[in-house]
Amino acid sequence: QVQLVESGGGLVQPGGSLRLSCAASGITLDYYAMGWFRQAPGKEREGVLCISRSDESTYYADSGKGRFTISRDNAKNTVYLQMNSLIPEDTAVYYCATGRRYCSGSPRQYAYWGQGTQVTVSS
Repeated sequence: QVQLVESGGGLVQPGGSLRLSCAASGITLDYYAMGWFRQAPGKEREGVLCISRSDESTYYADSGKGRFTISRDNAKNTVYLQMNSLIPEDTAVYYCATGRRYCSGSPRQYAYWGQGTQVTVSS
C-alpha cells in the first residue's frame, strides 16, 4: 500500500521559511516524478513544483520561482519543498503526489496523494 506523509507545515510570518517533507512508503520514489501541489480555501488545487526522476525541477506556479526549491533523498524515500520569503498568498494546504513517471502540473495525473499539511503565512 502506497502511503505519502507530509510534514513541516505551520504558521510562519511573512518573509519566513519552511521546509516541507513528504515521506513515502510502499513505493520506490527513484522511479517516479514527485509533485507538490497546494490548495487555498475556495480555490482549485494547483501545481507548485515537480521533480523528475533525473532530479530536474519544473515550476507550475510562477509565484514560487526564486523562492521555492524541490529536492529528493532517494535513500530516505523522501521529497522536500523548501519555501523561502513566504508571503500571505502562499497560505494553503500543501500536498505531495506521485504515481507518474514524468512531471505534470495537473492533479488528475497523479495516482497517490498525501493527506496535506497546512501552511499559514501571517503576521
